[in-house]
Amino acid sequence: MAETPNYCSSLHRNLLLQEMQSTTFDLLVIGGGITGCGIALDAASRGLKVGLVEKNDFASGTSSRSTKLIHGGLRYLKQFEIALVREVGSERAIVHRLAPHLVVNEKMLLPIVEGGTFGKMLTSFGLMVYDVLAGVEKEDQRVMLSRAKTLQEESLLEMDILKGSGFYAEYRTDDARLTVEVMKTASEHGAICANYVEVTDFQYSESNRITGVNCQDRLGGEKLLLKADYIVNAAGPWVDTLREKDGSLVGKHLYLTKGVHLVVPHEKLPLKHAIYFDVPDGRMIFAIPRQKITYIGTTDTEYKGDINHVITLREDAQYLVDAVNNFFPTIQLSLEDIISSWAGLRPLIHEMGKSASEISRKDEIFHSPQGLVSIAGGKLTGYRKMAERVLEVVGKLMKKEKDKKLANGRTKTIVLKGGEYKNEQEVKAHCAVVAQQLLPHGLGQPEAEYLIANYGKQTDLILERFFQLENTSYLDLIRAELWFAVRHEMAHRATDFFTRRTGRLYFEIESVREYSEAILAEMAELLNWDPKRMQKEEDALRLAVYEASHFPE
Repeated sequence: MAETPNYCSSLHRNLLLQEMQSTTFDLLVIGGGITGCGIALDAASRGLKVGLVEKNDFASGTSSRSTKLIHGGLRYLKQFEIALVREVGSERAIVHRLAPHLVVNEKMLLPIVEGGTFGKMLTSFGLMVYDVLAGVEKEDQRVMLSRAKTLQEESLLEMDILKGSGFYAEYRTDDARLTVEVMKTASEHGAICANYVEVTDFQYSESNRITGVNCQDRLGGEKLLLKADYIVNAAGPWVDTLREKDGSLVGKHLYLTKGVHLVVPHEKLPLKHAIYFDVPDGRMIFAIPRQKITYIGTTDTEYKGDINHVITLREDAQYLVDAVNNFFPTIQLSLEDIISSWAGLRPLIHEMGKSASEISRKDEIFHSPQGLVSIAGGKLTGYRKMAERVLEVVGKLMKKEKDKKLANGRTKTIVLKGGEYKNEQEVKAHCAVVAQQLLPHGLGQPEAEYLIANYGKQTDLILERFFQLENTSYLDLIRAELWFAVRHEMAHRATDFFTRRTGRLYFEIESVREYSEAILAEMAELLNWDPKRMQKEEDALRLAVYEASHFPE
């Protein structure tokens, strides 16, 4: 009996595409961000035959360019979006339970300053309501700190206008890793997912009902026809592009806003805690310490440029640098201190007369006369509920058109790949074991923490590979990660690996510069690249490093 191919392996791509072309899917999802992958998991776990295509890499759009928080949206409380705060607040606890290694508790400090967004009374009351709406466990509920206590927690806040602070619960994640794990879990439940497959147009029946998509394989160049009973457009910033192809871009449309984040060495902004602080223009931004770095964000400005190429401009970077220097006068950051950055788009629903920061982050579903179901808006934190709402719409269509009843959703209890831990204590215990295993090889706790945070239980597979390699150096650890990314996570390009599988382009950019030559050579061998493809990959990686660390006017 032939072995079942692993469709999450880059080495089985041809078999994957053959299978997709020979299948008529119950549901085909367009878009491999967190929303699309969440829909694929929900649908596949209900027993539907599911396909998913993404024109670039998984999470390569909005879903790798967020503030990397699974947060409850405190500022939405100020805008009286009570239902949104309640939903995302409860959802973050669920996602933490499904992937405790990847969604981790991050205490947030909210300084109370004279003339700031939140006064002392409003902060205390708001955080209390926030805890109630979000269902925060008692030990994690907000604590109000005096000025003296605030300075004990964060001495960098030494300033005359400081009145005190609120200390409350948030969750930090890696958005791209979360998306990839949701995709892999969907695949484990039978979904067939492919990156680098671009939808070029739609197929329709004689009665003008959508029945499939024409696609282009952006790696191999072949044209593909994929058939499905129902098609969901979850393409993020490209949602309206597909609605336009369908002839259904009427009424509400997207309003794209740009969000930029900067990365600086931790010693340049040596925070002990993540901080949510005021900016002179009335907005608030985050500064979040993460191992050797601190990252700052985000901007929120209307975007009308090329949605396929979003980069950090000098004015974006200067805005965030000025914001830090205004709030932390002893720091004095400069553009030269920035080691990396990322810029992404938020696909919001246009609301007449509202600024970028005022527009709601609620999701909305559109259903065209031809049968295309599109979803836009929403937040990383709410991906699971967004998927449920899409499946509710699809379920009604199925029942109406085929008298087919859709099974109930169960993603609330489906543990994501790598997250098979009972609790946070078990995650820490596993991390301690990994650190001990790495010590004889000149590595230790930092590398263990990185591996567990990225891969959870899957770290053991990477270590198996690592111990098989000759030198067992730091480079060999990266090589072991590459082996895993190619064979288990559909990493086809060097930028897939360095950006979305490992986060190194953002959080450890020097390692990309140092080890890119060795990793490109290893990848070329694993994937059988010819010299032309090798040159293309070298150029793309060089450009990615340049654009992450240079800011044009």
